[in-house]
Amino acid sequence: MSCSDLHGDRSLAERLAKRAEQEGVELVIMCGDLTFFDEEPKGIMQPFLKRKQKVLFVPGNHDSHATASVLAHEYKAKNLHGYSVRYEDIGIFGCGKANIGFEALDEDEIAATLRKAHEHISYLSKKIMVTHVHPSGTSAEKMTRFLAPSPGVRRAIEELQPDIAFCGHVHEAEGLEERIGKTRVINVGRRGFIFEI
Repeated sequence: MSCSDLHGDRSLAERLAKRAEQEGVELVIMCGDLTFFDEEPKGIMQPFLKRKQKVLFVPGNHDSHATASVLAHEYKAKNLHGYSVRYEDIGIFGCGKANIGFEALDEDEIAATLRKAHEHISYLSKKIMVTHVHPSGTSAEKMTRFLAPSPGVRRAIEELQPDIAFCGHVHEAEGLEERIGKTRVINVGRRGFIFEI
């Protein structure tokens, strides 16, 4: 399962974890904005962990680096910002944050962070890219006047060609799925998206 933009809503986390358990989900990928303006997200990952679901995440524009470090330490969750993991035969890599908000990244930083994270799993045939911000040139950017898309994410998708690119950020684009080349781009949203590779 992948989800995004919980903004500290522990009851939503509980509902998502329960649904994941019912569907036999083993891995949960959270695409940022776990907090609301960096307020303490106490217990936000606990519902998943108590059900023995492994959690990977990237911070969003509402989540500071300090908060992301606390979440990774407290919940033994892997922060994918600039990193990758191998899960079975799938490489998962990411870049958190956005081009606005706490510790905003510029587009070259976003693309470079994704390239660096991809290096260690480039040999795998199946790959998932995880970001908070959505790529430019997609329908999601038509659904908001306030949240700029990311040309850096778009460049990374075109260059690295992951099988799937999960993102969030634009709440109105929840569930939107489209393609950039061979890559399925999915705005996973608050309700979550269950996937199988």
